[in-house]
Parts: sequence; C-alpha cells; structure tokens
Amino acid sequence: MKIALLLLALIVLGGMAYVRLAPSDPARWHVDPGQVTGGGERRSVTLDGTPPRETLARLDAIALATPRTTRLAGSPEEGRITWVTRSALFGFPDYTTAATRTEGTATVLTLHARQRFGRNDLGVNGARLDAWLGLLGAP
Repeated sequence: MKIALLLLALIVLGGMAYVRLAPSDPARWHVDPGQVTGGGERRSVTLDGTPPRETLARLDAIALATPRTTRLAGSPEEGRITWVTRSALFGFPDYTTAATRTEGTATVLTLHARQRFGRNDLGVNGARLDAWLGLLGAP
C-alpha cells in the first residue's frame, strides 16, 4: 500500500513538473490570431486613430503587468505578440496572441487566447482578454 501511494505521489509530482517546465514552442503558439481555427477565446476590435505599433506597445505593457505573464515571441514592430500567462497554483500555461492590421485610417486588433492543457479554462482566457481590452480603452 505504501509503495502504491509513493508511486502515485511521484506520478502527480512528475505531472506538475512537466506542466511547469515543458518548453513553449513559438512556432506552435505564435501564429496569426485571425488565421487560427479551433478552440480558445477570440476578440477583434477596431480602434480609430491609434497606429498599429502604438496599439501593440500599449497592449504589451498591459500584458506584462499581468501577474505570471511573460512574452513568448513577437514585438510591436513585427505586428504580432504572443504572451504566456501561467495559473497561480499549478502553473498551467495559457497563450495569448495579439496582432494588428490597418483598415483605412483604423487599426484592427485581433486577439486569441487558448490553454495548452485541458479542455475547459473555466472562462479565464475570455476574462483576461476582456480585462486587457478594458485597460486598453477598447470599445
């Protein structure tokens, strides 16, 4: 019985270590949010009078001020940025990608947030997108 409990504890600890330490491949996660199919949360807003680079630079500052969030790839100059936000307890990674494009005099900002592990994020990604857009002053 003790051996079974020890093995179970080792399996759980190994899984937790994998979640926290598994590398994030930018080629897999840093993709155009307007072209991605599949799950996750998406938002797209049109901002009048704000240049694309400035929009992404402001959003980058907002994202990096979010606890447990780091930049995985991209830059405002590239026109696309992907961030990794980890959950507080287990460190589950969620990936959020933002990209801008110009339509006439307006900037269109598109965001896509998705989790790496599991099927249901309990609304965390959508809430993060809404909070970031609110801090950005998006309609």
